Amino acid sequence: MSAAFNPRRFGAMLVKESLQIARDPSTFLIAFVLPMLLLFLFGYGVNLDTARSRIGLSLQDNSEAAHSLAGSFQTSQWFEVRATGSVSELAPQMVGGQIRGIVVIPDGFGRQVAKGANTGGCDIQVLTDGSLPNTASFIGAYAEGVRATWAAARASDRRTTRAPPIQTAPRFWFNPELKSRYFLVPGSIAVVMTMVGTLLTSLVIAREWERGTLEAIMATPVGMIEFIATKVVPYFALALLSMTMCAVLAVTVFGVPFRGSPFALFVIASAFLFPALGQGLLISAAFKNQFVASQVALLSAFLPTMLLSGFLFEISSMPKPIQAITYLVPSRYLIPQLQTVFIAGDDWSLFLPNMAALIGFGLLFFVLAVRATRRRIA
Repeated sequence: MSAAFNPRRFGAMLVKESLQIARDPSTFLIAFVLPMLLLFLFGYGVNLDTARSRIGLSLQDNSEAAHSLAGSFQTSQWFEVRATGSVSELAPQMVGGQIRGIVVIPDGFGRQVAKGANTGGCDIQVLTDGSLPNTASFIGAYAEGVRATWAAARASDRRTTRAPPIQTAPRFWFNPELKSRYFLVPGSIAVVMTMVGTLLTSLVIAREWERGTLEAIMATPVGMIEFIATKVVPYFALALLSMTMCAVLAVTVFGVPFRGSPFALFVIASAFLFPALGQGLLISAAFKNQFVASQVALLSAFLPTMLLSGFLFEISSMPKPIQAITYLVPSRYLIPQLQTVFIAGDDWSLFLPNMAALIGFGLLFFVLAVRATRRRIA
């Protein structure tokens, strides 16, 4: 191969690669059909919202105070009281998943309220489903919040405290309704870009080896950089097109706000595609078999994006060794940028360091890909 760059030859190679993409239906399946399925899955199928948890209510006291507290739970914005009765009657429903917790207002609750001046000391029992630790924690915290709010309001009404109780009004920036869709859908765009950028490009050189066309290319004066560029540019354009489709669907179909600028979104996407395409080319150059290359791409790019990027699981809640490993996952630097540009706006103080990290990964992957391709061709 010659190192001299020829624009005419480069254009012809781009046309050849583009026609090859157009003839392969699986490329459009991965680039356009699967992204839409993923968006609908994370937009409608996956729901991490904690509001309106299903609970059962066991009212074991017939006092006015007990009925008042039971009414607070039934009208709470955090709970949906699905059933009432004794604990033994409600337990099978929690085992079966119809409810996720049981609030028990015990016998003697009214006497306890009447006896003490501080109604905040009245006890209730909250039974939760420990098989879902996060949901169990939320139910316990929200139940205590309902009880404390009820106790403070009752104390104020009966003037049992010298000073009026302090009432808090929580305010959530950027996502006031705490809709999980607002961060799941932008995060799923990172998964889409990983699929298009890494999975598709992991097949390109391996496909040439399997079809025996790489030897013919070796006989031409195409330079190494020129050869790599002809493999990258069409998939870069395809990935940006797929990302644009996903962004439009996120805003128009799923109602995700877009408070940033299209310019920032495309710059962020381009910075991520640099390491994604480089990783795919490195895998493709290292493995001559398309099946093996696709499996390596799934294990090294797709799964880390799902599990170690902060998309579904908070990185801060992971063990320290796993947190250290996440710094080696390029999508870790993309997820915060996508969520910020959608629900918060342009924040270049956040974007620039993350894009610098992505460009660093890209340079490393492309250098390794060029070296691996040269060794294979030699």
